[in-house]
Amino acid sequence: MEPQVQPPPQPPLSRTTSSTLPSNLLNRYELGRMLGRGSFAKVYAARTLADNKLVAIKIIDKLRMDSIMEPRIICEISAMRRLQHHPNVLKIYEVMATKTKIYLVMELALGGELFSKVLQRGKLPESKARRYFQQLCSALQFCHQNGVAHRDVKPQNLLLDADGNLKVSDFGLSALAEAHNWSVLQTACGTPAFTAPEVMARRGYDGGRADAWSCGVILFFLLSAKLPFDDSNMTLMYKKIQRREYQMPSPITKSAKSMINQLLDPNPNTRMSIEQLMNHSWFLKNYQSPTPSSLFDLDRMKSFKFDLSSINAFDIISLSSGLDLSGLFEITRRKDKRFTSKETMETTTERVREIGGKLGYRVEEGKGGAIGLGKGRLILMFELLEIAEKLLVVEVKVVEGGGLEFEEVQWVELKDRLEDIVLQWHTETSV
Repeated sequence: MEPQVQPPPQPPLSRTTSSTLPSNLLNRYELGRMLGRGSFAKVYAARTLADNKLVAIKIIDKLRMDSIMEPRIICEISAMRRLQHHPNVLKIYEVMATKTKIYLVMELALGGELFSKVLQRGKLPESKARRYFQQLCSALQFCHQNGVAHRDVKPQNLLLDADGNLKVSDFGLSALAEAHNWSVLQTACGTPAFTAPEVMARRGYDGGRADAWSCGVILFFLLSAKLPFDDSNMTLMYKKIQRREYQMPSPITKSAKSMINQLLDPNPNTRMSIEQLMNHSWFLKNYQSPTPSSLFDLDRMKSFKFDLSSINAFDIISLSSGLDLSGLFEITRRKDKRFTSKETMETTTERVREIGGKLGYRVEEGKGGAIGLGKGRLILMFELLEIAEKLLVVEVKVVEGGGLEFEEVQWVELKDRLEDIVLQWHTETSV
């Protein structure tokens, strides 16, 4: 289970005496108190040394992880980095890794879990429940529009910031559109009391419709502080789901009841979608459509002053959609190459094109500014990411070909020609 962030009962940077981690982390963060922990990860409050901003840092112990968790971590990072601009999605600022640890630097949600808030205070007034629900559905609609189905929507994964705004978190079970056909997802995942029946039945399901079911459970929970279906006997619980046997929260308006009934429809084909519910009269009352988040946070992330001497020890992982995150885990079969450069994006791009042409490679333009070099059956892909001023990470991937001759002859020649723009080489194994 992922570590959950609890409301801090003391200032977020107060230290706990049991911590064995240094207070100064990576020369960029002052580490504070622990906010939550799981079987393989811990979450800490922290402060950036560069600009004194509060953040949360999830520290993942790679040595305690199993093979199931590795793709979940990669999926979580991939999902969060493409959802940065919605104000109700928890932001991720930076990702780093050593041989034993992964560090996810994220937005700090000082308000803690919505789940704890409801348990402590009881059911919410309909107006307040509506506000949280509007923010949740807006965030999920944005997720779906950007190719992400969450698949684990529950109050424990809904955090609150210092101003009481909702933040959707924990994308470890999410599905990405380019990796799946959403209408035929097969993986049974999530928390049973919040998960759509077609998901738990292990038959093909639509990720967006499954998230809509979870929204119905969330709305029910906010208005009653109870769950519509909650039974330790899974067979009995799913019989109740199929029969739609639940006690409607009271007192609530007919409009709210109508929405819950349409969301808790066990038939995904007739269930209300998130797009439909966002046009419902109950939802639209006092609704203010959110504006995209300011680029301030991303600009701040990019402006961090990286200690170049630390690059020997730390692998800087990008927030670019094009960079392969499988390099976080040293488990695989094919060697990819990676180097950092102090040259500008334009200089590095032009130099790679120039060297490729002189060595007889076909030079092609790829997506997102990537550069392809081809020769016979061999195809190389250079992917560039600027992570700070005059600091690039360049991935060199063998897309096709690349046998022993390439490693011993062609790669050696290409690497020698690139040396004038290389700050540091990092050779990783990847899938």
